[in-house]
Amino acid sequence: MKVLMINGSPRKDGNTSVALKELEKTFLEEGVEVETVQIGMQNVRGCIACGTCMEQGKCVFDDVVNELAPKFEAADGLIVASPVYYASANATLIACLDRLFYSTHFDKTMKVGASVAVARRGGCSATYDELNKYFTIAGMPVASSCYWNSLHGRLPGEAAQDGEGLRTMRVLAHNMAFLMKSIALGKEKYGMPKQEEPVQTNFIR
Repeated sequence: MKVLMINGSPRKDGNTSVALKELEKTFLEEGVEVETVQIGMQNVRGCIACGTCMEQGKCVFDDVVNELAPKFEAADGLIVASPVYYASANATLIACLDRLFYSTHFDKTMKVGASVAVARRGGCSATYDELNKYFTIAGMPVASSCYWNSLHGRLPGEAAQDGEGLRTMRVLAHNMAFLMKSIALGKEKYGMPKQEEPVQTNFIR
């Protein structure tokens, strides 16, 4: 089993890293391989809807998004983590995820997803909902914990004092590992869910 974790924070050792390190420690206990990629300080522009990825199978902007694509394809699960900015995720992370999910054409069905939000005080649940939408449009089950996946802290490293938040991260990792392993066993016995041809309904004629 392998999990790819994307850190949307621009701070290398900030509070978002505290959350991901707690997750990584627990995944390793579960025998799950982890790779973390930090993209918060990278120059990631948004999607321009050019459609080139439909022809080339990758984004026209050759940056970290195209580097993440094969890692995402090889992973059994994806965690995306972000600091909260104005009750939403880091704009760099959103630009990355928009292009990563849209430009990659491999089947994401039954890869397990989870999101993590880190804030001084408010906005975690809005960010959590925002990030989970990437999974639910791609046929990816969303792993849950004992609380919404959030951690709180302002100064660098302060989130390590959030005992409840750290427990939430550990429970999330245990639950996600169980879900990934269960899906792998289910694939062996039952195969993948039946797929249908896409149908697009336009409401403006």
